[in-house]
Amino acid sequence: MLLHRVVTLMATLALPALAHGAPTQYPLTLQNCASPLTFQHAPKSAVTIGQAGTEMFYALGLGDRLVGTSLWFNDVPVQYQAQNAKVERLADNDPSFEAVIGKRPELVAVQLEWMVGPQGVVGTREQFHELNIPTYLMPSDCEGKDNLVGADGTRMQPFSIGSVYKSISQLAEIFDVQQRGEQLNNQLKASLEKSVASLKGKDLSSTSALFWFSSADMDIDPYVAGRKGIPDFMLNTLGVRNVVESDEEWPTVGWETLAKANPTFLVIARMDRRRFPADDVEKKLEFLRTDPVTRNMDAVKNNRIIVLDAHAMQASLRLFDGIETLATAISQHDLSK
Repeated sequence: MLLHRVVTLMATLALPALAHGAPTQYPLTLQNCASPLTFQHAPKSAVTIGQAGTEMFYALGLGDRLVGTSLWFNDVPVQYQAQNAKVERLADNDPSFEAVIGKRPELVAVQLEWMVGPQGVVGTREQFHELNIPTYLMPSDCEGKDNLVGADGTRMQPFSIGSVYKSISQLAEIFDVQQRGEQLNNQLKASLEKSVASLKGKDLSSTSALFWFSSADMDIDPYVAGRKGIPDFMLNTLGVRNVVESDEEWPTVGWETLAKANPTFLVIARMDRRRFPADDVEKKLEFLRTDPVTRNMDAVKNNRIIVLDAHAMQASLRLFDGIETLATAISQHDLSK
């Protein structure tokens, strides 16, 4: 998988050739989600609120700068476990404002605006900036998206994979490791091209799918992927149609409606957190196979259920592994029947 290859990449980048990359010129000022950020030097310490940023730090060889992490969906990949064990986990979900500032970070990297933003559960960007702590919000969660509409925000424009590359490039520039960022992005782009090529020639014109992330309770409407979000990008990239038409990031839709849409594939999230009952993938599978509505869906009857890490359904490095897993699973099914 891709993340294993990233470790090889970082070993290569440790060679002296890295020194030939053009250094960042400080003071550095960049625009981040409508907020200017200025750095007089590369931050010596950082806290991440969101697993996407944490794993980007590790992939860029910046794990030694992290003094705290939070908001985890899945366990850290094996290749990062040793590094991750050295960093304090401030919270499995959202940390307190006090816990973050108590680490005295010179940067807070944030995956989701509902964590740090106008209605942030941790705090607002202004609260951090008043303490001279810059907050870097992942562009994937602010560009073309209104996070004040809908439970998890609403996409005004379709998610762009360029926002992930942008996060990597900007973090690399902030920390003066541009060559690492460039090579990581090149590797991600190559992985994406390979996944798309693996389905070349397969007729997917009538193929559809549904992403089920979780449910606040097993007997209420599930959180499913909207039509302009990250899972929708994954499907469209592979030539598969999303049956959900809402612009919300993760709208709730009734199972009767979803059953009528009758997707070819069901993609369900596996996560290690236990915030909701349906975070447990085994409970998802049991529900699908026993509920009187869902058990009659073609995807369930024909075992066209694909399990993905929840983190692979987000704007992260694992998104590329997720697309590879989807492509592999789809290629193994004879859809002509």
